[in-house]
Amino acid sequence: MPLGKPAGVRCVQLLADFRCAIFGRPERPAVCASLRAGLDMCGTNRLEALDLLARLEIATKP
Repeated sequence: MPLGKPAGVRCVQLLADFRCAIFGRPERPAVCASLRAGLDMCGTNRLEALDLLARLEIATKP
């Protein structure tokens, strides 16, 4: 996504099984490679993660 990924928009590199299609490849954006997800961002399951990420997007919206 050359212009960045807007909040709430699914990444074009996200596969059907929720893995990154370019994980470990040089073209993977630095922001993704440097991301260190933790419980505060991901919770303990997918639904909790989606809720936490939605809250983070709202809290950091310009």
